[in-house]
Amino acid sequence: MLQSCAMGFGGLAFSALSNDSLASPLAPKKPHFTPRAKNVIFLYMDGGPSHVDTFDYKPALEKYNGKDPREVIGKLAPTQFDNIGKILKSPWEFKQRGQSGHWVSDLFPHIAQDDVIDEISMVKSMTSNFSEHTSANYFLHTGSGFQGRPSMGAWFGYGLGTENQNLPGFVVLNGGLIPPGGLDCFGSGFLPASYQGSVFLPQNEPVANIKPKEKSAELQRNKLSLLSDLDSSSLQEMGFDPQVEAAIQNYETAYQMQTSVPELMDLTGESDVVKNSYGMDSDFKNTRTFGMQCILARRLVQRGVRFIELTCPGGNGDRWDQHGGLVGGHGKNCKSVDQPIAALIRDLRKLGMLDDTLVVWTGEFGRTPFAQGSNGRDHNPFGFTTWFAGGGIKPGITVGATDEFGYKAVENRYEIHDLHATMLHLLGVEHTESTFRFGGRDMRLTEVFGHLIKEIL
Repeated sequence: MLQSCAMGFGGLAFSALSNDSLASPLAPKKPHFTPRAKNVIFLYMDGGPSHVDTFDYKPALEKYNGKDPREVIGKLAPTQFDNIGKILKSPWEFKQRGQSGHWVSDLFPHIAQDDVIDEISMVKSMTSNFSEHTSANYFLHTGSGFQGRPSMGAWFGYGLGTENQNLPGFVVLNGGLIPPGGLDCFGSGFLPASYQGSVFLPQNEPVANIKPKEKSAELQRNKLSLLSDLDSSSLQEMGFDPQVEAAIQNYETAYQMQTSVPELMDLTGESDVVKNSYGMDSDFKNTRTFGMQCILARRLVQRGVRFIELTCPGGNGDRWDQHGGLVGGHGKNCKSVDQPIAALIRDLRKLGMLDDTLVVWTGEFGRTPFAQGSNGRDHNPFGFTTWFAGGGIKPGITVGATDEFGYKAVENRYEIHDLHATMLHLLGVEHTESTFRFGGRDMRLTEVFGHLIKEIL
């Protein structure tokens, strides 16, 4: 009421008295309860990594290699292309690694090292409701298989704000592949636009127009002041429309980013030892690209950004989506991300940041234990592996299991809504209470679903 009356001056006075900023929707907010983590780094493996070739060892695939899966496994669900070949053993050797005894294939020699793998907890019974990339991407990112809902990164900003008002609260580090479904995977949906993801490229100028075009700072400030005045007039006429408020805030954030983003990208303070540990001296271009993304993710966490998502580099054989050419495609994808992710976990721990930074690794679904054609695997939403490290996670444990073939989750079956509920919980947000009124009802990231994955907490 105070915001709506007398052109909002009552609201401004109240905000000063209550020490509650009405000016910035990204201002830090109190969690529902004491959090275990403050920030999220979401390592998105676009396309669907094969769990039976990476972290979910299945000796039965070796025993029945080359057999008809209908005769051995039984009735099969339709797949994306329904080109069902023979049971296919993993081309890579698995070993138990570290004190945890996690099974890891030879695809991940760096993550498999004891000081990294023992920080990780595996959930081997994750499932999705969708087997097609676009709907599965929307579901993973927004909790709905349909376009237009807020991304989980936007929900984190809405619920908690961010610690750095000079940078967005939700940053997407784009390695070269925007997922099927496009930028709506990172959108704000019906939430104010201030919460949408800002896409950065891992290069010297990560955001378009980050350098002012005006001849002087005064000229640029005058332009922004004019825009602010015009928007403020519209805001009063519209009765404080949240999209107009967001536009005003976004102009100001963009202005602040002109100094904060170049400072973020300046790696001169990082030693060669640190940069090389991330693979930035690798002879493989995509390792260098993802290494840059991982070191930027750590620097963003250091600057208080709430939610950082990393997408994969292109050119590795159509994402992780190996319907054919499994050995080459998965080999290149793992070579891109393995060393940088291991360095990120080590670096966070060394700097004392791993305890309050939640790291999540997942694709939108897994892949089948039988071949598509002769040397690929089709989509499998019925059971796959997601892993966690850091903020509030019990390290070195395994939760859930798929059947002996890695086809379907059979023990402690979890869903994407449970993933979201657990991530919010670790940052101090009760997922059933983080709601936004839209379309006549209180909307939330987890819809009417979601249970905590308590075993990993």
